[in-house]
Amino acid sequence: MLTDTQLVTQFSSELGDDYRIAKSYVRDVPTQALLHIRSFTHKLTECLAKPQHIIFDSPNLYDRIETLNRERVINVRVTRALHRLRGDGNRGAHPEKYHLTTDALQEIAERAIERLLKLVVDLYGQLHQTEPPRYQFEPFDSIAGRDLCYRAVMENDHQAQYLVGMSLKTRALIQREQEQALDDNEQQVANVNQSDNSFKQAGYWFAQAAPHYPDALHEHGVSLLHGYSGEVDRVAGENAIVAAAKVGVANAMALLGYFYLVGGEHIEVSQTDALHYLQAAAALEQSEAMANLGVLYYQQANYTQAYHYISSAAQAGFPHAQYHLALMLARGEGCIADPLASEQWMAEAAEQGQLDAMLNRAQQMLNNENSLGDDFTVAERYLREVVKYGHSVPAMIELSIALADGILGRIDVVGSAALLKIARQRASERELEVITPLWRSLVLQIENVLKVTTNSEELITLQRAQELLSE
Repeated sequence: MLTDTQLVTQFSSELGDDYRIAKSYVRDVPTQALLHIRSFTHKLTECLAKPQHIIFDSPNLYDRIETLNRERVINVRVTRALHRLRGDGNRGAHPEKYHLTTDALQEIAERAIERLLKLVVDLYGQLHQTEPPRYQFEPFDSIAGRDLCYRAVMENDHQAQYLVGMSLKTRALIQREQEQALDDNEQQVANVNQSDNSFKQAGYWFAQAAPHYPDALHEHGVSLLHGYSGEVDRVAGENAIVAAAKVGVANAMALLGYFYLVGGEHIEVSQTDALHYLQAAAALEQSEAMANLGVLYYQQANYTQAYHYISSAAQAGFPHAQYHLALMLARGEGCIADPLASEQWMAEAAEQGQLDAMLNRAQQMLNNENSLGDDFTVAERYLREVVKYGHSVPAMIELSIALADGILGRIDVVGSAALLKIARQRASERELEVITPLWRSLVLQIENVLKVTTNSEELITLQRAQELLSE
């Protein structure tokens, strides 16, 4: 009986190699596993198009999947499966933007491998005109991680050093987000400095590989710009980014284009140079470059071009572009206004963890009866995520009102009071103008209920809320 890797290799020898590498990285380097899964999905669209003599107009994976669907090469179920794998790959590129823990990232990688394997089984007959052979799934292991470390240390393998650095950087970014999240104090104390140590280790491996491996050179530049080792060196960091961009590293070209857009330590603003590097990175499907190209054209009031690039970045799965595409569709900027499409893209961005979109969707769900979706559980989850990771005062206010008024199916005056207290500490003058009457109203609400209640548990709860509002 075949193993799962042998089955995929029999399906396509080229895809078999991507599958083997992706699966080997799941336990120890899940970000790399997800990037290989995205590469697999990209190549799979080529395999499906070739027998039908379909030539794609765009390198964009979203467009390719939709082309195959439109030409009826794949059905709706396969289309959805490919889009799910595309989304999983996007999470591998920027895990910190999705508020993921390390365990959650590994879980996504494991599920993506399972989905990918099921897709191969489903498509086997379409490509080979025969039933797929029987196979047995081999469990995930941690050999790849140990092998990477051995190659990085003992063999001075520069690619392995780069991958070890990327694994540590991903861990550091996830740790940093958790450290900066609004959570209970004990958890924050427990996590303090974990990210600093991980960043320092990542910076070391990037520095080792940088002279020999272009992608590591880019990451070394980022390390210097952000002070992974403890000290910031902006000039050396920018020089490393320039050098990596000149040898064709997509992420470096995207970052250099951004520097030319806004200016750097010794890089002067140049829209011509910004356009050059952003377009070069966008041609390699670098989604942030597409989004920044959209910003560049938007600043020039060229809304048609801005819409083109922002929609391309949105379709590539970049959450910030999805949010801005929703706004452009709502306003009809560079396109025909489409409120329904706007709401759908806003929902997509929210599900991918874009904080502004999450707040927008939650407010719509709670306050607009005609909103797409009215699940108050989702609205509460969105607001809590925005409070935790974005420290957003408007989200605190919105959630406080919902808890005090029972909109979420329960009344929680302690939770409402705690949120208002944090909001007042962080509020601007304009936000304080909103908070002050809400504060008075909640104080009055608590006082009125205290006068009439005889329930001992309710009394304790109300008194705690009263204490929070009197501190």
